[in-house]
Amino acid sequence: MSFFLLISRGIDRLNQSVGLFTTWLILATTLISAGNAIVRKAFDSSSNALLEIQWYLFAAVFLLGAGYGLLKNSHVRIDFISSMLSPRTRNWIDVGGILLALFPFCFICIYLSWPLFMQAYTTGEMSSNAGGLIRWPVYALVPAGFALLMLQGVSELIKRLAFLWGQGEDVLSSEEAMSDEQKELIALEKLAQEQVQGAR
Repeated sequence: MSFFLLISRGIDRLNQSVGLFTTWLILATTLISAGNAIVRKAFDSSSNALLEIQWYLFAAVFLLGAGYGLLKNSHVRIDFISSMLSPRTRNWIDVGGILLALFPFCFICIYLSWPLFMQAYTTGEMSSNAGGLIRWPVYALVPAGFALLMLQGVSELIKRLAFLWGQGEDVLSSEEAMSDEQKELIALEKLAQEQVQGAR
């Protein structure tokens, strides 16, 4: 299991790096969008290439950042229900979800998007807008994003199984894995306990 945990840490580092890179893409998107708006209002001029690069970058943030979202446990989870379950049950539910939902979904998305990317790449497909951009880079984001998400699924599966086999920590119970709502709830519970103790 230690070998698989080493692989898991490598995948985590990869998606951590990609996730940090996407934060810079958000800044770039914001600056391009603001610059484009200023030029349009001030000089009554616009560029289709600049308009398109905004949604290219926007797509990159969400597609390439999906694996990072899974790493940080920031995807939608019904915390109210899962908080009432035992750690082992929560981890078994995640194992089932990864194997039965995440992996098939990622595989289907990669399988369906790869031919579109290859066709655009081999034909040199361009935007239909005057002065628009070449299309294959944005098509490539789809299989790349789902591949990163699937890789992170492998990492999460390894961590869940390591915990269930008694060879790793429960990443779902660590503070880093908690959602903002969970952290806020714990802080409120602590505050309530302190007030009850202070009233005594």
